[in-house]
Amino acid sequence: MMDIKEIQKFLPHRYPFLMVDRILEINPGIKATGTKNVTINEEFFRGHFPGQPIMPGVLIIEALAQVAGVLAFHSGATPGKSVFFMSIEKAKFRRPVVPGDQLRLEATILQHRGNVWKFIGNALVEEKIVAEAEFTAMVTDKEI
Repeated sequence: MMDIKEIQKFLPHRYPFLMVDRILEINPGIKATGTKNVTINEEFFRGHFPGQPIMPGVLIIEALAQVAGVLAFHSGATPGKSVFFMSIEKAKFRRPVVPGDQLRLEATILQHRGNVWKFIGNALVEEKIVAEAEFTAMVTDKEI
């Protein structure tokens, strides 16, 4: 298990864009699971949407990618590098994520060749899938 301080050793993201609160499990080379506690204090709820707060789908995908980034670094990616999106495919949003929800974020490695990693991610609330996607990322130097 990794707390926020440990996660920050692997990811460059900081408030308000760090979307993972805890890594629950890492199986290097295979899968990682993390959580995001969704609270009304999130900055994006001010405009998405007033009177009906819903977490933007793109931020759910970002949270999945951050869990995948931690997984990549525990699966052979060189520490001190950055992980950048290359593509997002087959994204589906099944139901809204609202304040008070806890996202369970599951990222599984589909393929790894050199510095390119392909993942499948599922975001769940109360054991129900709320979002899913396949995404590809590149691990590279911090400056590109």
